[in-house]
Amino acid sequence: MLLKDFDYELPEERIAQKPIEPRNASRLMVLDPLAGAMKHRHFYDLGEFLSPGDALILNDTRVLPARLYGRREPTGAHIEVFLLRRLDKDSWETLVRPGKKAQVGQVIRFSDELCAEVMAHTDFGGRIVKFRYEGVFEEILDRLGETPLPPYIHERLEDKERYQTVYCREEGSAAAPTAGLHFTKEQLAELKAQGVHIGFVTLHVGLGTFRPVNVEKIEEHKMHSEYYQLPEETAALISRTKAAGGRVIAVGTTSIRTLESAAEAQGVISAKSGWTDIFIYPGYRFKIVDAFRHADHAVELGLAVAQRGCHLLRGGRVVPQIGSSRLLLKLGDLRAQAFGLHDGEDIVHRLAQSLDLFWEFNGHGHSLVD
Repeated sequence: MLLKDFDYELPEERIAQKPIEPRNASRLMVLDPLAGAMKHRHFYDLGEFLSPGDALILNDTRVLPARLYGRREPTGAHIEVFLLRRLDKDSWETLVRPGKKAQVGQVIRFSDELCAEVMAHTDFGGRIVKFRYEGVFEEILDRLGETPLPPYIHERLEDKERYQTVYCREEGSAAAPTAGLHFTKEQLAELKAQGVHIGFVTLHVGLGTFRPVNVEKIEEHKMHSEYYQLPEETAALISRTKAAGGRVIAVGTTSIRTLESAAEAQGVISAKSGWTDIFIYPGYRFKIVDAFRHADHAVELGLAVAQRGCHLLRGGRVVPQIGSSRLLLKLGDLRAQAFGLHDGEDIVHRLAQSLDLFWEFNGHGHSLVD
């Protein structure tokens, strides 16, 4: 399977630059591949497509103010440090720009109270840096750091909390799990009242979101490891849901990767934590996830599949035939989902107009959304 098969074009004017208010007023596309029907709804209508007994699994990671701007000593030249993951109390795995100037021993000054020294190179072109500071590091980072927005967002974010989910609590991500950004607290309460169960996992988004794919055959791509945690409470909820015939609906690719990494067998899961480099691409058979919700402000459009046939979709192009009935593809910043629709060009045109999609797949060609 070649990387070029996933090329697409996405007009810049189709990319939302500012978040809509309220969060759940974003548009929702509902697709029925069997009937060939398509509806435009809003995210606040999501409850109409969920059933009592379904379990919605959310990633509760919180985004760090991970982008720091400093100057190289002694020249004073500008340099940017992007925090990826914490290795110990003061050491971090980072991306540095310009990287060629950040050699081992280089000291970077961010303020009078914070500086860092480059300690080592990483195998992906990053740097290990060790911070020196006066005070509480987290408080300094909150003052000096910027929330890292995707490169296709050019407008400055006025409210940092707008790039956080309303249920985030475990700080550690370099980027937001964007599929959950559209939920409001009120909507989650309404879904609970409807009989939809809510469970939480944690996966801290790291380099895998930013790292480009540099191989021609996608099967040869190596994902960067990310830390995840599946608590006992959520594992028990999933087991009860499966036993009762309900659906496990993962919100976003990070939740999917967590659940599929923790799966022990088809339909079997238990509490677990650790590092995962799972790479899910066409041909993968899901063990836990029955449906998923995926969104990214009209940028990460879906790739979906029905059992009776499939097309690859990336933004503006549908490529026929992969030959698998269930799949999800995540190639660093290239993500996709699977679906079995036939009128590819018309689908792409409409998808490009949609800010938010929700998709359900269950291996029988049934529909839904992301």
